[in-house]
Amino acid sequence: MEWPTYLDEYEKLVIRMNTPRVVIDNAVCPTATVVQVDSARKRGVLLEAVQLLTDLDLSIKKAYVSSDGRWFMDVFHVTDQSGRKLADESVISYIQQSLGTWKYGPERATESEGLTALELTGTDRAGLLSEVFAVLAELQCGVAEGKAWTHNGRIACLAFVNDSVSGCPIADDLRIRRIESRLRHLIKGDRGTIAAAPAHAHVDRRLHQLMLADRDYENAGGAAESPPQSAVVVVQDWAERGYSVVTVQCRDRPKLLFDVLCTLTDMEYVVFHGTIHTHRDQAHQEFYIRHADGTPIRSEAERQRVIQCLRAAIERRSSQGVRLELCAVDRPGLLMEVTRTFRENGLLVARAEVSTKGEMASNVFYVTDAAGQPADLKVIEAVRRKIGEDRLYVKEEPRPHYYQKASGDREEANGGGGGIGLFHLGNFVMRNLFNLGLIRS
Repeated sequence: MEWPTYLDEYEKLVIRMNTPRVVIDNAVCPTATVVQVDSARKRGVLLEAVQLLTDLDLSIKKAYVSSDGRWFMDVFHVTDQSGRKLADESVISYIQQSLGTWKYGPERATESEGLTALELTGTDRAGLLSEVFAVLAELQCGVAEGKAWTHNGRIACLAFVNDSVSGCPIADDLRIRRIESRLRHLIKGDRGTIAAAPAHAHVDRRLHQLMLADRDYENAGGAAESPPQSAVVVVQDWAERGYSVVTVQCRDRPKLLFDVLCTLTDMEYVVFHGTIHTHRDQAHQEFYIRHADGTPIRSEAERQRVIQCLRAAIERRSSQGVRLELCAVDRPGLLMEVTRTFRENGLLVARAEVSTKGEMASNVFYVTDAAGQPADLKVIEAVRRKIGEDRLYVKEEPRPHYYQKASGDREEANGGGGGIGLFHLGNFVMRNLFNLGLIRS
């Protein structure tokens, strides 16, 4: 590392002590690449590390987290989308450089330069997203990137827009206020909000924050009940050690760990210890947490709120409806026309992802019928014919590649399939430190 000339030896020592040490090993585990990060504990570092790995579309098959409050060690067992170890040296180098940079932070999370960020929250209803895109098209705003989530009758949307005619950023404050005013009219009378988003917002992280602030974890009147296979979340006390123990068990999917950690962080909890493992299509996560002031969860009401918020965080990104992918030449009004066609055929957009690369638009929509159930395939085919069968495709949701049976069975035999609750609280820390290689058996 090359040091700036103005730093003295003491300053260099402080930087070394606060710079994470990153080790990436492809030899120690037969089924995954092991990424180990250790450094002085800085609030949010665990989430930043998981955010980086998930942004690279890597699957975290197993992880250990251990901290004494001043120093931490996080160990991740990761694979690519095909379930193989990391072989691309550029990816390995990027992980090492990003996690090993002492100034690493959320400002690196997005590539939104030259775009204006707008965010919206409110009560979801049939055709709302279509109306939002129609207003933006009318005001000559092109949506270059964006995502929208719906959950429990609420919607959160984050869109990065520019001028659809010139392609330039929208810098006129008066024009931005006019856009906000028109969008606010769509959710008039609701507790929803319209605002300019933080300049360097990480999209998924910001959507979690918006929906948490909008209290989507509360069962709204008329909203669908939680699905029968929703996550099992248990929060218990370990008074002897001063921890609250959060256990999550649900079906595994991409970015599951990121979604859980986002919510714990945004609720001002600190994870001191944790274990994460997957077996086949099931994920088991256990976290030992305290408030930022060092105290555990204080009341039954707070415990119930943590359970509700974590369930909501997991459900927001769970697959809903039929996945449709649109690949077409981008042009003004494209999103308005596509979503209007959905609405005219009785389809609701449960989740949407919008992106553009050059002149091409690549968008993903998860659609349901008016009752929130999977849409009739005959209706889907009619929509495809209207929009263009060579532009709109039905795609299955990508699923993580699971370990082979023998490997999974070995993990379960080693305690990987432990049940919910305080069954192994007594030896958790010792087992965790052993798994990290910090103590002998």
